[in-house]
Amino acid sequence: MRNTFIARNPSVLIFLAILAVFTVVITLLSHAYGTGFVSTSFVKTLGKTLCLCLVAIAMDLVWGYCGILSLGHFAFFALGGYAIGMWLMYARTELIVTQSLANAQIPPTAQEVVDAIGTQIFGVVGSSDFPPVWAFAHSFWLQALMVIAAPGLLALVFGWLAFRSRVTGVYLSILTQAMTLALSLYLFQNESGLRGNNGLSGLQNLPGVAAGQDAISVWFLWASALALGLGYILAAWVVSGKFGSVVRGIRDDEARVRFLGYSVEGYKLFVFTLTAIIAGIAGALYYPQAGIINPGEMAPIASIYLAVWVAIGGRGRLYGAVIGAAFVSLVSTWFTSGQVPALNLGVYRIDWVDWWLVLLGVSFVLVTLFAPKGIGGLVDLVTDRLAPDRHGADYGPDKGALQEGEGRR
Repeated sequence: MRNTFIARNPSVLIFLAILAVFTVVITLLSHAYGTGFVSTSFVKTLGKTLCLCLVAIAMDLVWGYCGILSLGHFAFFALGGYAIGMWLMYARTELIVTQSLANAQIPPTAQEVVDAIGTQIFGVVGSSDFPPVWAFAHSFWLQALMVIAAPGLLALVFGWLAFRSRVTGVYLSILTQAMTLALSLYLFQNESGLRGNNGLSGLQNLPGVAAGQDAISVWFLWASALALGLGYILAAWVVSGKFGSVVRGIRDDEARVRFLGYSVEGYKLFVFTLTAIIAGIAGALYYPQAGIINPGEMAPIASIYLAVWVAIGGRGRLYGAVIGAAFVSLVSTWFTSGQVPALNLGVYRIDWVDWWLVLLGVSFVLVTLFAPKGIGGLVDLVTDRLAPDRHGADYGPDKGALQEGEGRR
């Protein structure tokens, strides 16, 4: 029993239990299935927060465990949103066009329907033809596959080129940010095929579903909670055992791991690609709850925020990444909502809507300098106090190994 996955990762059960209780409580307090104490807009905020927690886990895997400070993972997050958003927009527009042409004296042909859909979607950028990237937009399952394939292939190609060249450290971070900026600037163009600066809108409406936003918001909350739970299990499994030890070894001393005969580039490429896919899935669940996606979501600053969340929560701890993302996301929503009273200093008035980013930056600096373990370090303090009173030297190198004197008690 000591060597089972759950025995080696007790935090998994604790996390899943907390997540399940949270989801049930919010459901019972929602308008659709409960007392209505929690508004639909706040249910959406919580659902989006769960998606941000999932992409934070991906960031913690690639940075906190593997040591790759990627400043481009929010690009993968946005690609997942674009992939599912294309189907949502196509299917919703198809319903509108079909209904409007239902009473026509001469039934329209299939091509005429497609042309009408194209005019509705791309008329805002002066076009009516479907670009090649929309080839699978008519099929939910093909677009769901693109949620995985688009960020996964981009990460695979980029990672293979970068890691085989042995680009590391700050240079790799700059390259990932350059990739994000280039992709963002490309999507701003109308010729990108994704409506340029206008982006994709109306994503909160599920085609063919008669339920209102009250119920849909709870459904997305369930889906986001399920994805977060499965993502946490997958991440915990990846970082446990021999594979996790090698990944942490790459983070701590890449040259030594390579000297021991491990394919460092292969391990880094696997983690980079896997986390890109996780980020894409998180984005596919996030943007239907947000209702809109545009190239601004892919700006490099978003990936920097992601790194800040993980640092504040405590990198190298999966629960720390979740805590950091949830804490910063909810506090940010509160400060930027205009509900926090302004602070009048007499000579100057601080409006928190404008000063929130400054506060976030100061918090990041303070955590880095004085609390490198982040908020997750508080959990470590509690667990250390609850741990048995053990003494003596460790018999093994791993944390929690049997200690001298313990076996005789």
